[in-house]
Amino acid sequence: MKIALITGGLRGIGLGISRSLLAEGFSLALCGSREAEQVQETLAALRETAPDRKIVYYRCDVGSQSDRDALIGNVRKDFGQVHILVNNAGVAARVRDDVLMMTEENYDWLMKINLQGHFFLTQQVAKLMIEQKSTDRDSYAGIVNISSISATFASINRGEYCMSKAAMSMGTQLWTVRLAEYGILVYEIRPGLIQSDMTAGVAAKYDKLIAEGIVPQLRWGFPEDVGKVVAMLARGDLAYSTGQVIMVDGGMSIPRL
Repeated sequence: MKIALITGGLRGIGLGISRSLLAEGFSLALCGSREAEQVQETLAALRETAPDRKIVYYRCDVGSQSDRDALIGNVRKDFGQVHILVNNAGVAARVRDDVLMMTEENYDWLMKINLQGHFFLTQQVAKLMIEQKSTDRDSYAGIVNISSISATFASINRGEYCMSKAAMSMGTQLWTVRLAEYGILVYEIRPGLIQSDMTAGVAAKYDKLIAEGIVPQLRWGFPEDVGKVVAMLARGDLAYSTGQVIMVDGGMSIPRL
């Protein structure tokens, strides 16, 4: 049984990833900030598509050490192992404010979830994967960080978000180098404009910009566009490309005149 641990796996990009990994034969350990009763409909839909697979949801604030500890303990108990960790959960800036007006409170809140939480969750899962590799060196083990084009695109009215994604990119490099000796592969995916609940509030703005050509492919990205890339990585298709950044942005990040 192949096991995927996906943070934020029941909405937006995370749900697209969950569907894609189910199609690849994975069982799913999913976590999110919502209470269990709020996600039952989505869970039921996933289970209907793969009735032979084990799918378990855990309420977990990745920014909380006690929640992360409980998550890892429960995943160990329920699944015993993890073959791929997808660090997807994240929040947008609480207030879209000029960097001259950004508050420490809002900065700390976002960084705890988007950066600190995922870094230390990766630390815990990496130790579990190293244990697994000690008894089965040839088994797949991979970590995928879902960052953003905002890792390099400066948005001065949501600077804390941009900084969290830029730092996550360095985390990808750190974990790549540290875990390579164990055969644990690490990747980063940088989505561009993806239709999701996170972008719903700015949809009209970006509809116009997309029509004007900000994205060469002239369309929004969809959660399944990201999910297909994660599935490719989980199959081991890029086994000699650890540490690579994969853009899923319709060409938006290409410099143009």
